[in-house]
Amino acid sequence: MSTSANTKQTGDETECKIMCRLLEKGYTVSRPFGDNDKYDLILDTGTDLFRVQCKTGWQEDNGAVLRFKTASKTTRNGDVTVVDYGNAVDAFAVRCIDTDTLYWLPAEQVGSKSTYLRLEEPEIDHPRVRMASAFRFETALP
Repeated sequence: MSTSANTKQTGDETECKIMCRLLEKGYTVSRPFGDNDKYDLILDTGTDLFRVQCKTGWQEDNGAVLRFKTASKTTRNGDVTVVDYGNAVDAFAVRCIDTDTLYWLPAEQVGSKSTYLRLEEPEIDHPRVRMASAFRFETALP
């Protein structure tokens, strides 16, 4: 886990860990030039290309829930703008900073501003509850 309070460094560490794990699994990974694209990586499976946004998530609700943001927040001249990724990404690769566990979520599986995944079985059965275990890298990668 990062000991840095710098969010840029934390994001860079997340992106690096995700890239390394993808390379270890035999995928080809490319990075777009510059910082202006809405995706951080391009994952090449050999048959398909995926535009991937890397995110750092954290545990909430006493460790029962993993939360990560699915919108980009920028400040310009004191004005804060929050924009979702729309159709600009195909998947989100997420590192839980508390456990260093990696998750893979197709873009259609995330919310427009934040996404929550249950790390523990919920007390009630509800169709909108999504278990984090279903999105772990080991089983969810394309």
